Amino acid sequence: MVHEKLPHGKLVVKLIALDLDDTLLNRDLTISPRTVSALRAAAARGIFVVICSGRAESGILPFVRRLDIAGLQTGRYVIALNGAVVFDLHTREPLFSKKLDGNVLLEIFREAEKRGLCAQVYSASTIYASVDTKWSHLDSDISGLPLKVVDDFPSFLKRGYAKMLISADPKDIDDLIPFLREKFRGKADFFISKPFFLEVMPPDCGKGEAVLYLAQKLSIERSETMAFGDSMNDESMLRMTAHGVAMSNGLPQIREAAVYVTRKSNDEDGIADFLEAFVL
Repeated sequence: MVHEKLPHGKLVVKLIALDLDDTLLNRDLTISPRTVSALRAAAARGIFVVICSGRAESGILPFVRRLDIAGLQTGRYVIALNGAVVFDLHTREPLFSKKLDGNVLLEIFREAEKRGLCAQVYSASTIYASVDTKWSHLDSDISGLPLKVVDDFPSFLKRGYAKMLISADPKDIDDLIPFLREKFRGKADFFISKPFFLEVMPPDCGKGEAVLYLAQKLSIERSETMAFGDSMNDESMLRMTAHGVAMSNGLPQIREAAVYVTRKSNDEDGIADFLEAFVL
């Protein structure tokens, strides 16, 4: 178990990035009133509050509405698809976006397909799947986005996409990831967001890179950045921001890597507890 990792006093923060699942959201996939209140207070004080998720933009919007800060300057940005898109809610345009080359996606999909595994890619509002399986439906259920099965998925991939998800039994994911990392080194990055979801991303394009890109655009120093997360797709933003905060319910390696660990879990208002004590 990780020893207590808490600040010794108040922290000076101008940007807070927040993962959704198992971080900002509780087990019911909602944001508690206490956490909403804490984040609204932060935004009102001039701190940028940025949801930073593996979900596509439309899958993030219900939680933006719950926070009710999008009308403020400090609530106008979200980071989608694990850092591949930085989106401005005021202009309805991306500040930044990056795609994986379609041919690389096709090669990776062929390797998954050899093993009987399915895959999904994303637009801002839809999941496109190679086949209809319990895993693709699970992705749709979690993200809240509609699922569409594409007849000629290989040709569809050639357009290039910001993210591909290989979804399968955790053992199949564990067996596949070392092979993919070796074969596609420098062409794509791979990490596990949930035991049954293998994320395929453009190289050097993660949540951490996106948060620091946005901070630079806003003339915010790295020393004034904070991030909350629980899983491996949060690792880069916890490492790259100055104040990386792991949830107490996070993976052991994430809690070990973070500068701080919340005193309470996502089901116990862990973010609100931390912000009230050390930021607000």
